[in-house]
Amino acid sequence: MFKKLRQSLIMKMILSGGITLLASMILWTSFNVMFFKKNVTDNIMSDIALLSDTVLLGLHYAMMLDSKEDIKEDIKNISKQREIRNIRIYNKKGRIVFSNNPDEVDSKVEMSTASCWTCHKYETPPATMSLSERSRTHYEDGHEYMAIMTPIPNSEGCAPGPCHVHSKDERLLGLLEMEISTEGKKAMLGTFTRANVFIAMVVFVATFVALFVYTYRFIFRPINRLISATKGVGSGSCFEAIEESRLDEFGDLYKSFNMMGLQVQDKQRELIEQKEEYRNLFDNVPCLISVVDRNFRVTQHNKAYEEHFGKPFGMHCYQINKDRSSKCVECPVERTFNDGMAHMSEESGLSKDGRPIHWIVYTSPIRDHEGRIIAAMEMMIDITQRKKLEVQLAASEQRYHAIFDSIPGAVFVLDAVTLDIVNCNDPVESIYGYSPDEMLGMSFMKLFREEERSDYSYLVKRKKEIGPCSQLKRDGGHIYVVMRISPAEFNRNKVLIITCSDVTKKLEAEQQLIQASKMATLGEMASGVAHELNQPLSILKTISNLLRRKVSKGKAPDPKILEEMADGVSTHVDRASKIIEHMREFGRKSDLKTMPVQLNSVLERGFEFFSQQLKVRNIEVIWNLDENLPIIRADSNRLEQVVMNLLINARDAIEERWADSYPLSDDRRIFITSRFDEERVIVEVCDTGPGIPEPIQERLFEPFFTTKDVGKGTGLGLSITYGIIQDYRGTIHASSQEGGGACFTITFPRGDG
Repeated sequence: MFKKLRQSLIMKMILSGGITLLASMILWTSFNVMFFKKNVTDNIMSDIALLSDTVLLGLHYAMMLDSKEDIKEDIKNISKQREIRNIRIYNKKGRIVFSNNPDEVDSKVEMSTASCWTCHKYETPPATMSLSERSRTHYEDGHEYMAIMTPIPNSEGCAPGPCHVHSKDERLLGLLEMEISTEGKKAMLGTFTRANVFIAMVVFVATFVALFVYTYRFIFRPINRLISATKGVGSGSCFEAIEESRLDEFGDLYKSFNMMGLQVQDKQRELIEQKEEYRNLFDNVPCLISVVDRNFRVTQHNKAYEEHFGKPFGMHCYQINKDRSSKCVECPVERTFNDGMAHMSEESGLSKDGRPIHWIVYTSPIRDHEGRIIAAMEMMIDITQRKKLEVQLAASEQRYHAIFDSIPGAVFVLDAVTLDIVNCNDPVESIYGYSPDEMLGMSFMKLFREEERSDYSYLVKRKKEIGPCSQLKRDGGHIYVVMRISPAEFNRNKVLIITCSDVTKKLEAEQQLIQASKMATLGEMASGVAHELNQPLSILKTISNLLRRKVSKGKAPDPKILEEMADGVSTHVDRASKIIEHMREFGRKSDLKTMPVQLNSVLERGFEFFSQQLKVRNIEVIWNLDENLPIIRADSNRLEQVVMNLLINARDAIEERWADSYPLSDDRRIFITSRFDEERVIVEVCDTGPGIPEPIQERLFEPFFTTKDVGKGTGLGLSITYGIIQDYRGTIHASSQEGGGACFTITFPRGDG
């Protein structure tokens, strides 16, 4: 009986579960008690530390006043609390200077005592110690106490002064020891321990009893029923179904047992259904599938195969697919038969209605139960439509290359990151002197001057249009081009497509027009410049006549007068040189380089040429320039011509309006204004002439269009002005003011961003 009980499943389960439960309850109770004890101890230490800090703060004022009586009284009052046993203050020599026990005052504590040895066990006491290191627990008269040492640091008010004598270098003035009784906490810990043990025992007994009852009823009894039923089936007796009232795992087990007699029949039905399902999949799969035996005869096929090639009727695969009388030279089915591996190839043949078709075929071996290859499966994917698209794509690519190479301008395809040339068209060779093969792989930046490459590398990656800009040819010469940039993809990589239009001849023609306009402007300025030069020359003539008279009379000039005359000669020679240099600089051909330009300076320099002419004609110039005007990126020489063209137009307009009348001084004025906003620098040149009729405002900047009399204007001034402003991404707008007068407004993008 005992042996049977020891070997029973229920006893093994109850014993293993009971032992595990008992061990778990012991570990759980021990952990709870230890964890609670640690928390209580930590809380006591934290409370004592907080109380120590509070006592120090309470004594701080009395210590600063060196009021010993106040310190004693405070310690005495604080120590009256029930759990506080002792409060002591030690000086640096270990002497107790204050205590709630008067008998301890002035006594000295040895370093070997527990309260001092914590720090003095080190050769050099540490500057700081943790709370646990400063704490100690001791027993006295059967009671447990906890004490904490708290350092009394030196503070700013304790330095040498009228009352105290502590040095600033002293970090520690003494120690505060707070000793607290832990009996109350200890009693609470004991109560907690006993309660936890009692609860653990109750939980263990209740759980063990429940485990025994549950195991016997819900496991042992169902297992005995299954054993009895299984023995009945094994003995050949009539099968009796077990009641299936239970909803747990044993209920499922009962169901499985009851269905065991019907399992073979059900499995047979499932196999038939699966066979039919796989047959449907085989027939309805969108690709062409066939099974070829070792003699290359098609033994099975699906509907898609029959739709393409018709019914095989036991024919060979090469007869059906390719209308051949013999096996293909390169046959993937044969390779599969030879090496037992899967193979793939691209094939072409004829459909059942004679159409050419193309397909990709995958072959794999079919083996019998002994592992021998008895047939091969062909899976074919119709790619006829893809082949047509490939032909169309090839034709399209050929047309693209024809168009690409027939574009008259240079076209580059650049890597979007490195700016290396990955493709270019044929005109590149005639424009730059490099063959397309030489260009491939070359950096596009090599076509720019070395000092400009970093700037253009930045612009090419961010701008949609750049130009005109200078580029280098293979022979070292340079051309001017306008670049238009479009991001795209080429061979699945991000690229930049750049078209470069050669505008060298156009710019040369424009430069010739601009130079001719400059010469015309210089011709108009001739009288004003002559007047400007006459003044210093007249003064020089006067000085020379004075010197000649002095010399002819044999008199030496006074040294002071001679020095003033020399200074005057130098000043007026410099003035004449400046006028001539300004004319020479204005008359030279301008480069197309851009640089930082201050528009206020350009306005003032352009006005210098006309100041005398305007003054002779009683035309007053009103200036309103913003002193904080930002710079722009342009060429100052070309902008100076813009200013002169506008001043000439303003002068002629004023003279035209007031030629036959006697205007007041306010009627002959030119207004020059400069200002700026967040994005633009703005210049306005306005006059008091007749204004611009609305019908001709749109044609004002057309080449050779003029409203002046024949011989008085070429019609190129405003056209050239418009072109120069456009070169620097600026705008110019003409309008008429109320009461008469024209106003030209010019804007440029700020160059300080």
